[in-house]
Amino acid sequence: MSEIETRRSPTEPTSPPSSPPAGHNRGPPLDEHTPEWGNDGIGNYFYWKAAHRAAWKNPSPGIVAFRIKKAERLGLTYEEYTLEILERGRHLQIEDVERIAEIKRARAANHRS
Repeated sequence: MSEIETRRSPTEPTSPPSSPPAGHNRGPPLDEHTPEWGNDGIGNYFYWKAAHRAAWKNPSPGIVAFRIKKAERLGLTYEEYTLEILERGRHLQIEDVERIAEIKRARAANHRS
């Protein structure tokens, strides 16, 4: 063999730095990744995620205006009032004094934390 044939080119590495085993795609290790649904199993995660997205999808401007006015009259935020509709399936009325007070107490407790 001549000297030219045995030399390596300057761009070619002499040995690959700790090459991964055959079949490895050089991606991140899977055992260190935590999926968005957590480590406790997938369960109904995607059903809940789709339902949450559908529930909070943008309603018409008229419905938003109605809910904002109603929430302001009751001393609640738009989110609190809308969440009450989504959870209980009914619009709060002025007569629902106990439930409104409970929502306000929960809000105050969350602000202190």
